[in-house]
Order: sequence, then structure tokens, then C-alpha cells
Amino acid sequence: MKKKNIIIPIITALLGIAIGYFIFSSPNQNEDEHESHEEHEEEIWTCSMHPQIRQNQPGDCPLCGMDLIPLESTSVNPLVLEMTEEAVQLAHIQTTIVGSDQMLTSSLQVSGKIEADETTSASLTSHIPGRIEKLYISFTGERVYEGQKIATIYSPKLITAQKELLESYKMKDEQPKLYEASVNKLKNWKITDDQINEIIELQVVKENFDIYADYSGVVQKRLVSVGDHLGEGEVLFDIQNLSKLWVVFDVYEKDLELIKLGNLVTFTTPSISGKTFQSKVSFIDPVINPMTRTAKIRVDISNQDNLLKPEMFVNGEIFSANESEMNVTVPKSAVLWTGQRSVVYVKVPELSIPSFEFREVLLGQSLGDKYQVIDGLIVGEEVVTHGAFVIDASAQLNNQTSMMNRLIPGATDANYLPDYTGTTPSELKKQFQNLIEEYITIKDALVESKSNDAQANSNKLLSTLNEIQMGLLSGQEHKYWMEQSKIIKVQADHIRNESDLEIQRDYFSELSLAIVNMTKVFGVFNKIYYEQYCPMANDGNGAYWLSKEETIQNPYYGEKMLKCGEVKNLIDKNYKNEIPKANPTNNPSQGHNH
Repeated sequence: MKKKNIIIPIITALLGIAIGYFIFSSPNQNEDEHESHEEHEEEIWTCSMHPQIRQNQPGDCPLCGMDLIPLESTSVNPLVLEMTEEAVQLAHIQTTIVGSDQMLTSSLQVSGKIEADETTSASLTSHIPGRIEKLYISFTGERVYEGQKIATIYSPKLITAQKELLESYKMKDEQPKLYEASVNKLKNWKITDDQINEIIELQVVKENFDIYADYSGVVQKRLVSVGDHLGEGEVLFDIQNLSKLWVVFDVYEKDLELIKLGNLVTFTTPSISGKTFQSKVSFIDPVINPMTRTAKIRVDISNQDNLLKPEMFVNGEIFSANESEMNVTVPKSAVLWTGQRSVVYVKVPELSIPSFEFREVLLGQSLGDKYQVIDGLIVGEEVVTHGAFVIDASAQLNNQTSMMNRLIPGATDANYLPDYTGTTPSELKKQFQNLIEEYITIKDALVESKSNDAQANSNKLLSTLNEIQMGLLSGQEHKYWMEQSKIIKVQADHIRNESDLEIQRDYFSELSLAIVNMTKVFGVFNKIYYEQYCPMANDGNGAYWLSKEETIQNPYYGEKMLKCGEVKNLIDKNYKNEIPKANPTNNPSQGHNH
């Protein structure tokens, strides 16, 4: 296995070198033709934030509203790699057009069991006080149908009431109220009109009366025996109607956001092989079980054929759908993973020389053999689905942007952090300062290990972020703001929907990195913040955060190691970012406190 793992990257590197030979040793004739073509090619305008936008005239970006800029020649764009036709054939590069789905569907595997429907349980009672003479239902599990005779009862009180009825009937014309009262007395004991008329017609007092079932179901509990004396309203049997059942699944809290009322559910049970049942989510438990960290999801299922029985174990799949105007999807084979970032290569259109652009994308849900793309691609673009690793290796050999060599135009290396403190409008700094203050409340909640407060404060941060007028920025400043604000939105949303404290702290490290970077790049209006660092956080990779106090209070460990960390920078309105500046995740610690 180890040899195989070594051979694969060697083959990829050799293939990249071979392709590099074709790329960088193309004939002079092709270069002359390319130069000639460029001379006659009309000027293309693009967006610095969304390079996939290309127009033959200046204007505004249809996605973010920024002013379009002239597209530089692909030969000097570090994000675009040119290849010869021979190199493309050698690498067996294949592409596909980015598509969209109006409905994105994902699924969640769950387990659970069948339970009785609590709304269909009932008790069969005696409305007549007396002694049971005979039972027609004799054991637990027996099926009972509505209107079925279940018992015969002897009731001295009923005998007396019948005699009163016969006497009042004789004086019906003189004392109608008395007759009406005697009739109603029998009706209160559920004696029917037909039974009352029979007593009057026969002029005979009945000693025994039959009791009938008001509901259908299966006897769950027998509570009486022959000879028992019953009070009015006393229960004879508890029954459960099994023609409709509940299927109850346990769903972990982190998966609850995927589930909505009405989602389609399919399930099987080992007790009935080869049959799949289908229904929809009818109830989501509003309370989390503190021991299992799960919530109950309920499905109603018809059981007219009586195949299903309570307490059967089931395995289910819950399907969730995400509807929107346009859901961009891309094949999974097109995506290159690089930790927190995902990368695809997009074929640059309308060029005589095959060219492929390095593009970072923000992925959403996993949808079978596709991913939802939240940002970075638009429908109709052409992405590489086979050969992307070879293109990336060639870009690395050419010292261009790649997974291992992330270069930013205008910067000397991947650790470039620009300084816009002098050009950022004061109004934007004020609004951004409000965002920092909301961020501080999340930090404080994590210091105190209060996950619920962290969730609530993340929601406030997202609201504050949406209120910021990012249109106050333009050009590269606007682009940088958009890049970092997307990170903030994603990580804050994760914290808002996650109740596990340690997972919240993992998301907080990414959120903090974006906040620290933006604070250094854009500056603050009139407050002072301390950039602080703990080398032990983030699984030993180190993590940063901002604080209003110089005293260390570690949000990644709370009271376990509250003082672990050190102050790296004091950031006030006069702070100037150095260029180039090392990315905080790559800064080694010079020591820290415990």
C-alpha cells in the first residue's frame, strides 16, 4: 500500500513535467500566430471579483455591481494556464458544462422503531353502574370493532330507572317534564332511543343490559372480570387502533437543519424483507435529548394490511429538498480539495490556445455525484472533470497559482495581506467596528463556555454584517471584502446552527482569522483591539482572536486554560499593515502564557 501511495504522485509529477515540456516548448510559429491573433482580438472586460464574467464593453458586474476592468492577456494572468493541443491530448483532459437544478435533493440515513399512534388509543368504559354478568372480550391482543358487544351488566340502579320511566309514561300528558327527565336519565347511561321505546312498548323492566364498543382496536389491557362491580364510567378495556402507526427516528442535532415538515421518508424493516414503505415527516420534536443529543422525527404510516407492528426496528432515509431560483451544481470529479478551500479549473472560452483558469469555489450540499456550488461558478461555464490534477501540477511547475502555490495578483507570495487602512471610508470603518463588537460577544460566550449565547450572538453578527454598505468599497478593496465576508457568513452560520461547544470553537477559529485579517486590512475607526494568539488551539496549529482587553481570556479552552495565549498586536486607528504580511495561520509562536 505504501509503495502504491508513492508511485501515484511520482507518475503525476512526471506527467506534469511532460506536459510542461509541451507547454513551454511550443513552436515559434504558434507564438507568432497567437500574438497576431491578440492584435486583432477585441478588448474584453471582466470583474476582479468574478473573473467568469466577460463582456466586450465596459459596465457593471451583473453579480456584485463592481465596475468591470479590462481583461489582461492570459499569458500574464497567474490564475490562467495555457496549454498546447498536444498537452491537452496527453493529459486526457475532459470538461463538462456547469448545470443547475431547480430542486436540490440530499438524504440522511436514520434508524428508529415503530410506535403506536397515541391519538388512536381509547378506553372502553361502562356508562352504567352495576355487576358484570358476562364478558365477550376475554384476552389481551383480541381485536375489537366499533359497535361490537363487549359485556352484559346487571344494574339495580338501571332497574329502578326503568320503573320510573314506565310510571312517568303513564302521566306523560299531565306531567311531561317528569317523563322527559326519566328519559334523559336513561340516555345519560347511553341507553339508546330504540332500547327506551322497547321498554315502553313491552312494559317490561330489563334486568341485564349489553355494553357496546365505541371504538375499534386491539385490546392492550383487560381491567375487569366477570362478577366485578363497576362504577359509572369505569374502564373495562384499554384498546389501541393499529390501522395507523407512528415511525419514530432519532436524528442528531447537527442534522436537524436538513429536515423540514413534509420531507419524503422511505424506510424498511428487517421483519418484512423486500418491502419499502414511504411517507412524510409529520412532526419534529422541539426538545433535544440531553443524553443522546438527538431529537425525535415522526412519520405517520397507514397500516390497513396490519403488516407493521409496534416496536419493530426500522432503517430509514429522509430526503430534503432545497428550492431556489438557480442551484449551480458541478460533478464531484471536478473538485480538488485543499483543506478549507475547494478548487476547480475552468476552461477559458473564446481563446485559440486551450487555457484553464484556477478558481476557488464555495461548496454546499453533497448531491450524489455532484456538489452544490454556492459561489465561484455560474451556469454555462466549462469545468475540467478529468485531468485537473495534471493541470495543477503543470501550473505549479510554471510558478503559477495552484493548490500548493496560491499566488495573488500583485503579491510576491501566498501570504500577502494588503493594506487599505488609508483608503477605506470612515463610514465603512464605523460599520465594520459594529461587526467587531458583535464578534467580541461570541468570543466572550466561548470564554464562558456558553454555547447557547454563542449561537444567539452569531445570529446578531450575521444581521450586522448584512447591514454593512459594502458598496462604499471599490476595486481590490471591494474584492477583498467580499472574499472575507463570505468566510464570516459561512462560519457564523455554522456556529448559529451548532450547539456542541467544541465544534463551535473550531468554526470560531476560521471566523476569527477572517475578522483579524479584515481589521488589519481596513482598520478601525476609534477603538483599540488586541490581536491575541494561542499556539495550542486548533489541534496544535494555533489560532487567533480579537479582544478589547489586553488580559488573555482564551475562547478556545475557556476555564480549562483561560490564560493560555499572548498578545501579538495592538490595533487602533493609527495601525498600518505591513506589506507583505505573513498569514496568521503560518506565524510561529514566540512563547505563550498558561
